[in-house]
Amino acid sequence: MHPSLTPEALAELRKTRTYPAVTVLLPTHRREPDNAQDPVRLRNLVAEAKERLNADPAVTKEQRAEVAGQLDRAVADVDLVHAEDGLAVFAAPGEHQVWSIARTVPSRVVLSDTFLTRNLVAARAAERPYWLLAVSADRVTLWDGTPERVGEHTADGFPLTRSLDDPDAERKERIGDLPSTFRNERTRTFLRAADQAVSAVLDAHPRPLFVAGEAAALSLLDDIGTVTKKATRVPHGGLADGPADAVGQAMAPLVADREKAELDALLKELDTARGRRQFAAGLDEVWQNVTADRVRLLAVDDTFRQTVRDDGGHLVPATADDLDAVEDIVDEIVERALDTGAQVRFVPEGTLTEQGGIACALRY
Repeated sequence: MHPSLTPEALAELRKTRTYPAVTVLLPTHRREPDNAQDPVRLRNLVAEAKERLNADPAVTKEQRAEVAGQLDRAVADVDLVHAEDGLAVFAAPGEHQVWSIARTVPSRVVLSDTFLTRNLVAARAAERPYWLLAVSADRVTLWDGTPERVGEHTADGFPLTRSLDDPDAERKERIGDLPSTFRNERTRTFLRAADQAVSAVLDAHPRPLFVAGEAAALSLLDDIGTVTKKATRVPHGGLADGPADAVGQAMAPLVADREKAELDALLKELDTARGRRQFAAGLDEVWQNVTADRVRLLAVDDTFRQTVRDDGGHLVPATADDLDAVEDIVDEIVERALDTGAQVRFVPEGTLTEQGGIACALRY
């Protein structure tokens, strides 16, 4: 299964495929006993996908056999032992992919000429990753965090460790010149190296940086640091040794505050756009603007989806058995917005109820 979703991977997934491109979405479970039925549910959804392939007159016998085979290969790649909260299985002529998602997804089977990527987009948008540099006098660790999970980053020189033994300590003690741990030059050199190491990581993977440690360590970084000097402070010692659960618990209040601040800023931006008459809401209005490449910022309620058809330039509700229907127009809107460089944000369910579940700020 694919470990992470990069912008490049997402762009590749959004490309048009030869029909039929099959998407199977399954809500999964991390722990017992809820995960016991996940394999059964997956088999049932794959069987449903094969039945729909068999019933679709637009699918040839050769295509049916090819895609069914790709579905079987995809299922063989699934690792439900290490499942997260959702699973996306993609199969099309000549290819299959499996993605584990750290947020729940609806149980769905979709046949189209593209894969259904909105749940991957939502998961990536919801990740809002951050770095946490946990500092002590003899160990510095870097933690790769999201609101859902935290893991130690063990590349790019991390973790940094050193011995606290000072070969000159006895001489310094005799002459009364033994500085505190965070005042001696060896510690300054050690933390300066940590600052340089995390700077290189930020250059390659920019995201918000937090720094955790005792007050003396944070004060020293204020004095000698570059990127760490600008980081958000977490006055919490003892995190350099982890474990991940302890790091996640320490970060939870800050992550929650950050999420609320970002949502407030988003809603304020939409309100400002409304005041400038650069705002659209509801499926039809947003669709009109996204197809004209006018959308700058798109906001979507997390679970909002709609089946529609184009009725002479406007969207009207439709049923899934309508041959002209688009099964999930929200996914198409999201993809078009991304293709034109717009920001896409998924917000908690019900946030945009008054706006019809979807709204956007326009470029002009």
